[in-house]
Amino acid sequence: MVWGGISIGGRTDLHIIRNGTLTGRRYTDEILRPHVIPYAGAIRDSFVFQDDNARPHRARLVENMLEAETIQRMEWLACSPDLNPIEHVWDMLGRRIAA
Repeated sequence: MVWGGISIGGRTDLHIIRNGTLTGRRYTDEILRPHVIPYAGAIRDSFVFQDDNARPHRARLVENMLEAETIQRMEWLACSPDLNPIEHVWDMLGRRIAA
């Protein structure tokens, strides 16, 4: 599994999640603390965090951490690919490979 963050003004490095299943604890320790929180701090008040409704992303531990860090989360329906910009990137990549 690969995680990355993008915004109008920049992006994070890609992070490869290895060795097993992503849990709420791993999401907090491997993604939120080292990547999301510093990125949110750099963007400040205009930062809105968007993830999907995958179980690890909605774990109570994750919810509590985001609330403690006062990180605003964009709420959206599951299976809403139009709100997920990475889906458009995967589509474009697939088209180029197939061509």
